[in-house]
Amino acid sequence: MAPPPLIVRGDGGLWCYERALRRAGFTHVAGVDEAGRGACAGPLVVAAVILPEGRRGEIPGLADSKLLTAEQREAAYAHVVRKATAWSVCVIPTADVDRRGVHQANVNGMRRAVAGLSILPCYTLTDGFPIPGMPSPSCSVWKGDQVVGCVAAASVVAKVTRDRMMRELDARFSQYAFASHKGYCTPEHDAALMAHGPCEEHRFSFVNVRRAAAAHGAADQFTTRDVVIGQDDEMADFAAALEGVA
Repeated sequence: MAPPPLIVRGDGGLWCYERALRRAGFTHVAGVDEAGRGACAGPLVVAAVILPEGRRGEIPGLADSKLLTAEQREAAYAHVVRKATAWSVCVIPTADVDRRGVHQANVNGMRRAVAGLSILPCYTLTDGFPIPGMPSPSCSVWKGDQVVGCVAAASVVAKVTRDRMMRELDARFSQYAFASHKGYCTPEHDAALMAHGPCEEHRFSFVNVRRAAAAHGAADQFTTRDVVIGQDDEMADFAAALEGVA
Protein backbone atom coordinates (compact mmCIF):
# COMPACT_ATOMS: atom_id res chain seq x y z
CA MET A 1 0.00 0.00 0.00
CA ALA A 2 1.43 3.38 -0.99
CA PRO A 3 1.48 6.13 1.62
CA PRO A 4 -1.12 8.88 1.32
CA PRO A 5 -0.05 12.26 -0.09
CA LEU A 6 2.01 13.83 2.67
CA ILE A 7 3.69 17.12 3.40
CA VAL A 8 7.05 16.19 4.91
CA ARG A 9 8.60 19.19 6.60
CA GLY A 10 12.35 18.90 6.36
CA ASP A 11 12.94 21.01 9.46
CA GLY A 12 11.65 18.08 11.53
CA GLY A 13 14.93 16.18 11.15
CA LEU A 14 14.66 12.48 11.98
CA TRP A 15 11.03 12.86 13.01
CA CYS A 16 9.49 14.49 9.91
CA TYR A 17 8.24 11.27 8.27
CA GLU A 18 6.57 9.99 11.42
CA ARG A 19 4.97 13.37 12.09
CA ALA A 20 3.61 13.53 8.54
CA LEU A 21 2.15 10.02 8.78
CA ARG A 22 0.56 10.80 12.15
CA ARG A 23 -0.99 13.98 10.76
CA ALA A 24 -2.53 11.71 8.09
CA GLY A 25 -4.07 9.52 10.79
CA PHE A 26 -1.48 6.75 11.17
CA THR A 27 -1.01 6.77 14.93
CA HIS A 28 1.51 3.96 15.40
CA VAL A 29 4.38 4.11 12.90
CA ALA A 30 6.97 1.33 13.01
CA GLY A 31 10.51 1.39 11.68
CA VAL A 32 12.36 -1.77 10.68
CA ASP A 33 16.05 -2.40 10.03
CA GLU A 34 18.58 -5.21 10.19
CA ALA A 35 22.15 -5.82 11.29
CA GLY A 36 24.54 -8.39 9.89
CA ARG A 37 23.38 -8.54 6.28
CA GLY A 38 26.92 -8.18 4.95
CA ALA A 39 28.64 -10.35 7.57
CA CYS A 40 30.05 -13.75 6.61
CA ALA A 41 29.60 -15.11 10.14
CA GLY A 42 26.94 -14.93 12.81
CA PRO A 43 23.18 -14.43 12.73
CA LEU A 44 21.12 -11.84 10.93
CA VAL A 45 19.20 -9.67 13.39
CA VAL A 46 16.12 -7.62 12.49
CA ALA A 47 14.40 -5.13 14.80
CA ALA A 48 11.11 -3.25 14.63
CA VAL A 49 10.38 -0.21 16.80
CA ILE A 50 7.35 2.03 17.40
CA LEU A 51 8.24 5.27 19.16
CA PRO A 52 5.76 7.43 21.11
CA GLU A 53 4.27 10.53 19.56
CA GLY A 54 5.77 13.96 20.07
CA ARG A 55 8.73 14.85 22.22
CA ARG A 56 8.41 11.66 24.26
CA GLY A 57 9.54 9.67 21.24
CA GLU A 58 12.55 11.81 20.36
CA ILE A 59 15.66 9.90 21.49
CA PRO A 60 18.68 12.06 22.37
CA GLY A 61 21.73 11.20 20.28
CA LEU A 62 19.78 8.87 17.98
CA ALA A 63 21.23 8.28 14.50
CA ASP A 64 21.92 5.48 12.06
CA SER A 65 23.75 2.86 14.14
CA LYS A 66 26.69 2.87 11.69
CA LEU A 67 27.31 6.54 12.48
CA LEU A 68 27.53 6.00 16.26
CA THR A 69 30.33 4.68 18.43
CA ALA A 70 29.74 1.51 20.44
CA GLU A 71 29.18 3.59 23.58
CA GLN A 72 26.74 5.89 21.81
CA ARG A 73 24.83 2.90 20.43
CA GLU A 74 24.50 1.37 23.90
CA ALA A 75 23.22 4.67 25.29
CA ALA A 76 20.74 5.08 22.43
CA TYR A 77 19.64 1.44 22.83
CA ALA A 78 18.84 2.02 26.51
CA HIS A 79 16.74 5.09 25.63
CA VAL A 80 14.90 3.28 22.82
CA VAL A 81 13.88 0.17 24.78
CA ARG A 82 12.81 2.33 27.73
CA LYS A 83 10.76 4.83 25.70
CA ALA A 84 9.41 2.68 22.86
CA THR A 85 5.69 2.08 22.63
CA ALA A 86 6.63 -1.36 21.31
CA TRP A 87 9.77 -3.08 20.03
CA SER A 88 10.61 -6.50 18.71
CA VAL A 89 13.72 -8.41 17.64
CA CYS A 90 13.92 -11.35 15.23
CA VAL A 91 17.15 -13.40 15.13
CA ILE A 92 17.79 -15.52 12.02
CA PRO A 93 20.44 -18.17 12.78
CA THR A 94 23.43 -18.63 10.49
CA ALA A 95 22.15 -21.93 9.07
CA ASP A 96 18.83 -20.30 8.13
CA VAL A 97 20.66 -17.45 6.37
CA ASP A 98 22.56 -20.04 4.33
CA ARG A 99 19.39 -21.99 3.57
CA ARG A 100 17.26 -19.02 2.49
CA GLY A 101 19.92 -16.65 1.18
CA VAL A 102 20.65 -13.32 2.83
CA HIS A 103 17.99 -11.27 1.05
CA GLN A 104 15.13 -13.70 1.59
CA ALA A 105 16.16 -14.25 5.22
CA ASN A 106 16.15 -10.48 5.68
CA VAL A 107 12.69 -10.05 4.10
CA ASN A 108 11.26 -12.86 6.21
CA GLY A 109 12.90 -11.46 9.34
CA MET A 110 11.37 -8.02 8.74
CA ARG A 111 7.90 -9.51 8.44
CA ARG A 112 8.42 -11.52 11.63
CA ALA A 113 9.80 -8.54 13.55
CA VAL A 114 6.74 -6.41 12.71
CA ALA A 115 4.38 -9.29 13.47
CA GLY A 116 6.14 -9.68 16.83
CA LEU A 117 5.30 -6.15 17.98
CA SER A 118 2.83 -6.03 20.88
CA ILE A 119 0.93 -3.32 18.95
CA LEU A 120 0.15 -3.76 15.26
CA PRO A 121 1.49 -0.61 13.56
CA CYS A 122 -0.78 1.48 11.39
CA TYR A 123 2.13 1.99 9.00
CA THR A 124 5.64 0.57 8.66
CA LEU A 125 8.72 2.25 7.19
CA THR A 126 11.60 0.11 5.96
CA ASP A 127 15.14 1.02 5.03
CA GLY A 128 16.10 0.97 1.37
CA PHE A 129 13.73 -1.47 -0.32
CA PRO A 130 10.04 -2.42 -0.06
CA ILE A 131 9.00 -5.57 1.82
CA PRO A 132 5.96 -7.33 0.34
CA GLY A 133 3.62 -9.24 2.63
CA MET A 134 3.96 -6.98 5.68
CA PRO A 135 1.17 -7.33 8.27
CA SER A 136 0.46 -3.60 7.92
CA PRO A 137 0.72 -1.02 5.11
CA SER A 138 4.34 -0.12 4.44
CA CYS A 139 6.78 1.66 2.18
CA SER A 140 10.54 1.97 1.88
CA VAL A 141 12.62 5.08 2.50
CA TRP A 142 16.01 5.52 0.85
CA LYS A 143 18.67 5.78 3.58
CA GLY A 144 15.83 5.35 6.06
CA ASP A 145 18.17 4.64 8.96
CA GLN A 146 19.62 8.12 8.46
CA VAL A 147 16.43 10.13 7.91
CA VAL A 148 13.61 8.37 9.84
CA GLY A 149 13.63 8.24 13.64
CA CYS A 150 11.90 4.89 14.12
CA VAL A 151 14.09 3.24 11.45
CA ALA A 152 17.22 4.65 13.12
CA ALA A 153 15.92 3.29 16.43
CA ALA A 154 15.42 -0.14 14.85
CA SER A 155 18.94 -0.04 13.41
CA VAL A 156 20.36 0.65 16.87
CA VAL A 157 18.36 -2.14 18.53
CA ALA A 158 19.36 -4.63 15.82
CA LYS A 159 23.02 -3.62 15.87
CA VAL A 160 23.42 -3.65 19.67
CA THR A 161 21.60 -6.99 19.94
CA ARG A 162 23.80 -8.56 17.28
CA ASP A 163 27.04 -7.09 18.64
CA ARG A 164 26.27 -8.61 22.04
CA MET A 165 25.68 -11.98 20.39
CA MET A 166 28.95 -11.73 18.48
CA ARG A 167 30.84 -11.01 21.72
CA GLU A 168 29.30 -14.20 23.14
CA LEU A 169 30.44 -16.11 20.05
CA ASP A 170 33.92 -14.65 20.51
CA ALA A 171 34.12 -16.45 23.84
CA ARG A 172 33.40 -19.76 22.07
CA PHE A 173 35.50 -19.14 18.95
CA SER A 174 38.26 -16.81 20.13
CA GLN A 175 40.52 -17.62 17.15
CA TYR A 176 38.33 -15.47 14.86
CA ALA A 177 38.17 -12.28 17.01
CA PHE A 178 34.41 -11.96 16.46
CA ALA A 179 34.24 -9.30 19.20
CA SER A 180 36.44 -7.07 17.06
CA HIS A 181 34.93 -7.28 13.56
CA LYS A 182 31.52 -8.77 14.45
CA GLY A 183 31.75 -11.34 11.64
CA TYR A 184 32.17 -8.89 8.75
CA CYS A 185 34.59 -9.53 5.89
CA THR A 186 37.61 -7.61 7.17
CA PRO A 187 41.27 -8.44 6.39
CA GLU A 188 41.65 -9.60 10.01
CA HIS A 189 38.70 -11.95 9.66
CA ASP A 190 39.80 -13.31 6.29
CA ALA A 191 43.28 -14.01 7.70
CA ALA A 192 41.75 -15.93 10.63
CA LEU A 193 39.53 -17.88 8.22
CA MET A 194 42.51 -18.93 6.13
CA ALA A 195 44.52 -19.79 9.24
CA HIS A 196 41.88 -21.84 11.05
CA GLY A 197 39.18 -22.66 8.49
CA PRO A 198 35.51 -21.84 9.10
CA CYS A 199 33.44 -22.77 12.15
CA GLU A 200 29.75 -23.63 12.42
CA GLU A 201 28.85 -19.93 12.75
CA HIS A 202 30.31 -19.02 9.35
CA ARG A 203 28.01 -18.58 6.35
CA PHE A 204 28.99 -21.10 3.72
CA SER A 205 26.97 -19.18 1.14
CA PHE A 206 29.88 -16.69 1.12
CA VAL A 207 32.65 -17.48 -1.31
CA ASN A 208 35.46 -16.50 1.09
CA VAL A 209 34.16 -19.00 3.65
CA ARG A 210 33.99 -21.79 1.06
CA ARG A 211 37.49 -20.86 -0.12
CA ALA A 212 38.83 -21.17 3.43
CA ALA A 213 37.02 -24.49 3.91
CA ALA A 214 38.57 -25.84 0.71
CA ALA A 215 42.04 -24.69 1.81
CA HIS A 216 41.64 -26.77 4.97
CA GLY A 217 40.32 -29.82 3.16
CA ALA A 218 36.88 -29.26 4.63
CA ALA A 219 34.95 -28.26 1.54
CA ASP A 220 32.37 -30.94 2.29
CA GLN A 221 31.32 -29.08 5.46
CA PHE A 222 28.92 -26.84 3.60
CA THR A 223 27.37 -29.80 1.76
CA THR A 224 25.83 -30.89 5.09
CA ARG A 225 23.93 -27.60 5.26
CA ASP A 226 21.32 -26.40 2.77
CA VAL A 227 23.13 -23.48 1.15
CA VAL A 228 21.77 -20.96 -1.34
CA ILE A 229 24.66 -20.08 -3.64
CA GLY A 230 24.12 -17.51 -6.36
CA GLN A 231 26.30 -14.91 -8.00
CA ASP A 232 23.77 -12.13 -7.53
CA ASP A 233 23.41 -12.87 -3.80
CA GLU A 234 27.16 -13.01 -3.31
CA MET A 235 27.67 -9.71 -5.11
CA ALA A 236 24.99 -8.07 -2.97
CA ASP A 237 26.48 -9.55 0.20
CA PHE A 238 29.97 -8.30 -0.49
CA ALA A 239 28.69 -4.85 -1.50
CA ALA A 240 26.83 -4.72 1.83
CA ALA A 241 29.98 -5.85 3.63
CA LEU A 242 31.96 -2.99 2.10
CA GLU A 243 29.31 -0.53 3.29
CA GLY A 244 28.89 -2.10 6.73
CA VAL A 245 30.73 -1.14 9.88
CA ALA A 246 31.93 -4.06 11.97
